[in-house]
Amino acid sequence: MSRFISTALCALFVCSICSTEASAAKGKPAPAPAYNAAAGKATFDASCTSCHKTGLMGAPKLGDKVDWAPRIKQGVEVLVSHADKGFTGKKGTMPAKGGNAKLTTAEIGNAVAYLVKSAK
Repeated sequence: MSRFISTALCALFVCSICSTEASAAKGKPAPAPAYNAAAGKATFDASCTSCHKTGLMGAPKLGDKVDWAPRIKQGVEVLVSHADKGFTGKKGTMPAKGGNAKLTTAEIGNAVAYLVKSAK
């Protein structure tokens, strides 16, 4: 019987810790995923070069610090969202997933990280 009570008390203790941590996490935004600029180069080379090397459709060119600066100020998550879902701004249009529907959000994030890194 004492093992049962000990086990029950341990379970209650663990549950109370978990619920405290869950309560503390409420209201806090989830941290942004870390994107890999090195991995993004391959995605960029395969799917993004036609616009971001030439400036087609108003795309900011790879390494253009002046054109990228106001975009970078918006934050990487905004840029990833625009690239993932598509966006039309004052200077041009970003088709959803750069026109490659097979890209995952992580691959897009990596490509954005590569573009941002090239413009810093």
